[in-house]
Formats: sequence, C-alpha cells, structure tokens
Amino acid sequence: MRLVFMGTPEFAVPSLNALIESGHDVVLVITQPDRPQGRGRRCIPPPVKVEALRNDIPLIQPERIKEGDIYKMLNEIRPDAVVVVAYGQIIPEDMLSMPRHGFINVHASLLPLYRGAAPINRAIMDGCKVTGVSIMRLDAGLDTGPVYMKAEEIIRDTDDAISLGKRLAMLGAEKLVETIYLIARDGIKAIPQDHEKATYAPMLKKEEGLIDWSMDAVTIFNRIRGLVPWPCAYTYMDAKLLKIWKATFSLEDHSLEYGLLMKDGRGMKVACKDGFIIPQKVQLEGKKIMDSQAFACGLKMSNVLLEAK
Repeated sequence: MRLVFMGTPEFAVPSLNALIESGHDVVLVITQPDRPQGRGRRCIPPPVKVEALRNDIPLIQPERIKEGDIYKMLNEIRPDAVVVVAYGQIIPEDMLSMPRHGFINVHASLLPLYRGAAPINRAIMDGCKVTGVSIMRLDAGLDTGPVYMKAEEIIRDTDDAISLGKRLAMLGAEKLVETIYLIARDGIKAIPQDHEKATYAPMLKKEEGLIDWSMDAVTIFNRIRGLVPWPCAYTYMDAKLLKIWKATFSLEDHSLEYGLLMKDGRGMKVACKDGFIIPQKVQLEGKKIMDSQAFACGLKMSNVLLEAK
C-alpha cells in the first residue's frame, strides 16, 4: 500500500519500521515539532523523526495538523491510507475521509476499554491483569471508530508503563501489518464498538503522582508502576520532592503512622494502610536516580515522616 505515517514517540517507531520492512511504500511521515527537553532545554527530535530520516522518508513537522498545506499534500500524494500511532493531535473530521481506506490507528488498549491519551498507564494504575492493542479506523470521536483487530497482552506484576509500553508497541506493529495486508485484499471488516462498555484513560496530570500513604499497599504499588516515567509517583521528605521509580510491597498489620519511612535490611520501607511500600529506586529533588539501599545509607535518621508537601 501507499501510506502516510503519523506518529511521534518511541511507541510509534516499531509500527513505522514494520510497515517499511513489510514492503509498503511509506511516502511521507508527519510528526510533532522538535521540543525543548531536560535541564538544558535543548530541542530534541521525536523518535519517529529520527527513524524517518534514517530511512530517507520525506518528513514534515507541522505545529497544527489543521494547516492548509496538509490537505494539499494529501490530495497530491493520494495515499491508500494514513496510519496514525500516538501522533499527539486530533485529526480534523474532514481529513479522515481523504484516503481510500481512511485513517488506521494503533491504540494501546482493548477497545472500547481505556479510550483516551493514557491507556497503558491507566490499565496498570487500575490493577488490570490483561490489556492489549486495537487496530481501528478513526472517526470523529475519541477512539470511537470501528475495530479491525484486537490482541491481548498480559500485564506482569513486574511491569511498569515503560516495559508494558515496549511490548504493546511491538504487538501493535505486528497486528497493524496483518490488518493492512487484509484490508488491501478486502479480507477484513471493521466492527463497531459497543459504546455502552466504554471506559476512559484521560491524560495524566502531575498532581496524580502525589502518594497518599493512607491508601492500601496494592493501590500505591500500582500507581508507582503506572506513573513512570511521568509524572512519577512522589512524596516529600523534609520539604524536598522524592520520586519513587520502582517499588514492591508487603502486607502486614501495624499501628505506625502512615507515611513513616524506616530504614531496614532491604534499604527502607514506608508504612501505609495495610502494610509497607518497599522502594527500590528513588530520586531526591535535584539528584540522580538511586538504589534505595544507597539512598537509605545517606539518611541521618532511622525514621522519617514523609509528607504531602
């Protein structure tokens, strides 16, 4: 097929590569502009841009997809379909019907569950044991279009949003290629979603990372896993922000104050409603990520009460 590819983050790269490797003619890549990142605020190109340049594919980076030149380019290129994988902007409704096979999207959930911007994070935060990918045709709604194909993926207890995202990116790429192969041969039809069963995965907010130590251990554990790499689960120690990048937990009865951090043989643990969170990787404000045992060795006190601010 003659395709245009729209995508931005690392999650989209396997899909772009899979299309190229399967012999499709990717004639244009559309991605977000370079953005300033990190402490130095250097402009960093999106991963999809890097991959497009590596494969000598023409590339554009419009600030807004609604720009008139995009319509003109699509009319001139006349792709069979536009593939969208985590592009980062809403596609205008009048653009969706321009390609013969429409806009085909890889979404990281089993639709109609977890429609929206953060399906991987929300599935982990909610304690789901299974998630997956859906290959769908975009319509005017928020992930409401008919679905061509779905595939499940187990959420492991050791997963966080990064590790699960990598597997879903590969699974999505595989199913995308299968779907396009069948579309080209009229061998598949998109099935409307059951909208009454829809759930939503709204964009993450920074304040969601703040840990409430009165919650149960499993809830806190799932939030820690689901909120990496941003905003990351965090608390405050001596008025400094402390991020918890990785942790496990133990269920134990205790009468300790919620949020009490204590040194122990494994590094440290923090009291919560029904047990303890056992941090494994932490990052104090202004510092690098550290192993919790090394961090605990630097603490002057054996017990510290973590705060909401």
